[in-house]
Amino acid sequence: MSTTTTQPTFPERQSGRHPVNVGHLVMGIAFLGLVGVWALIQGDVVGNGDVRWLMPVPWVLAGLAGLLAVGLSGSKRWSTRQTGWVGPTEAEHTTVLDETPDEER
Repeated sequence: MSTTTTQPTFPERQSGRHPVNVGHLVMGIAFLGLVGVWALIQGDVVGNGDVRWLMPVPWVLAGLAGLLAVGLSGSKRWSTRQTGWVGPTEAEHTTVLDETPDEER
C-alpha cells in the first residue's frame, strides 16, 4: 500500500480575459447614466416634464447590460464537472479517536 498522495492537476485558465463582475458592471452603468441625466438637466437640455421618463432609463440600460453579461459570459465554461465514480478522499479514511475513557463520559 502506498502512502504518497498526488495532487490533481487542473488545466490553467487562458490569460487575457477575466470573468465579469456583473454587480460592478450594472452599478457602473447606472452611475454613468444617472450622471448623464443630471448633466442633461443641469445643462437645460431637457425640460422638467421629460425628467419623469428620463430617470428610469439608466436603470433599464444597466439591467439590460447585466442580463447580457450573464448570458454571454458563459458561467458553465469553468464550472467543475465530475463524471463517473469518484473514490473516497483521504479525510474519509482518517478516523479520529476519542481519548477520553468511558468512565468520564
